[in-house]
Amino acid sequence: MNKKKQSGADRIPHWAWLLISLAAAFGLWMVLSIIPATSRAFPNPAKVFGSIKTMFERGVLLKDIGYSLRSVSLGYILGFVIAVPVAFLMAWYKPVRYVIEPWIQFIRNIPPLAYVPLIVIAAGVGMRPQVIVITIACFLTMCITVFQGVINVDETLIKAARVLGAKDMDIFVRVIFPATTPFILTAVRLGASVALTTLIAAESTGATAGLGMRIRSLSNSFEPAPMLMYIILIGIIGICVEKLIKYLERRLTSWQEKREI
Repeated sequence: MNKKKQSGADRIPHWAWLLISLAAAFGLWMVLSIIPATSRAFPNPAKVFGSIKTMFERGVLLKDIGYSLRSVSLGYILGFVIAVPVAFLMAWYKPVRYVIEPWIQFIRNIPPLAYVPLIVIAAGVGMRPQVIVITIACFLTMCITVFQGVINVDETLIKAARVLGAKDMDIFVRVIFPATTPFILTAVRLGASVALTTLIAAESTGATAGLGMRIRSLSNSFEPAPMLMYIILIGIIGICVEKLIKYLERRLTSWQEKREI
């Protein structure tokens, strides 16, 4: 059997591509920090990384990270816990779908920043409104993703289960849930991304701490170096979460065939 011929790119290890990517990004950053038109928005990397010490000395960096992680985690978990049963009910019972789906489609087209002030008025200041906003955003994304997975389950499998005498609960547990697992894991990954991207909007009003609140505060005080550092920090947290979810996905769906790219 002939082995698939490797291209030049395939011969370079993954870690080398990562270094090349980081070097290219760092080089672009250096160029932007030199150009007068962009130097104020993209300060020198030394200033940005040096601002970590500044925020530590102010006693806010660890507090902001902890506050945001709590908000994101609570909103993300609540969004997932609500989304999965709602998605299954929408896919299985048409009356539920006809009632709930229009509202989901309506709300998901509204940017979270638009209804944050209303939630702050209703829930007050502090962490509660942030958790509510993140919960809503995660729920909308994960519910639609899981719903698509359930309605795409092979109808033949469901009919075969019914012929063998399976009831609705048996079909859910033994047929639909295993077939929908890849979609649920996709929803988990998308929900994590949505939770972090919603963080800035969620903490734009009423927050007493947090990465999003600090970015807004630093923007108002014209401190681009620590502001860019906080933005990079959110990106790093997002990458770490995505890597963790992908690892779990590989462990839970090792049976699934995937096309190699």
